[in-house]
Amino acid sequence: MYFDNNFPTIVYDSAGDGTFKDVKNLLRRVALNTKVRTNTLIYDTYDVKEGETPESIADKLYDDPELHWVIMIINDITDRYHQWPMSTPQFLAFLNDKYDNPDGTHHYEITQTSGNTNLKIDIGSDNTGHAGATLITNREYEESRQDTLRSIRLLDSDYVEQFVDEFKSLMGESVL
Repeated sequence: MYFDNNFPTIVYDSAGDGTFKDVKNLLRRVALNTKVRTNTLIYDTYDVKEGETPESIADKLYDDPELHWVIMIINDITDRYHQWPMSTPQFLAFLNDKYDNPDGTHHYEITQTSGNTNLKIDIGSDNTGHAGATLITNREYEESRQDTLRSIRLLDSDYVEQFVDEFKSLMGESVL
């Protein structure tokens, strides 16, 4: 298990009554070294396919589904339910739960006219003064957000063992 093997144990008095227990320090965090994070040679870009989970990708790439946490850390994902792309049924349920009208107006966009003219600018839900603004529906907005989440980085399998060893070493240095 990820928590059992990767987080240090601390002595903690959860009730404040002098009864101490050994517990996992779930608040212990380590950060990727900036050089490691920016070294594009050790990563591949990957588009998460329908229904794929961090476990299924880790199993496919690293032959070990329990290495899903490597994928999560590499991509700064701390909330799997909001930072991982949803399956189609999950997305439709989310859309219908969040919006009274999924095809209603979310906002309008205009194209930036100087610099990067491929950049779109969100001008809000009122296009007054911007007759050429493009309407973006709630569905389009959320689909675009899902597409962004779908693009992840994967650590090259040649480096995963070194990454895991370094992570365990850093986690073991905990003072709390």
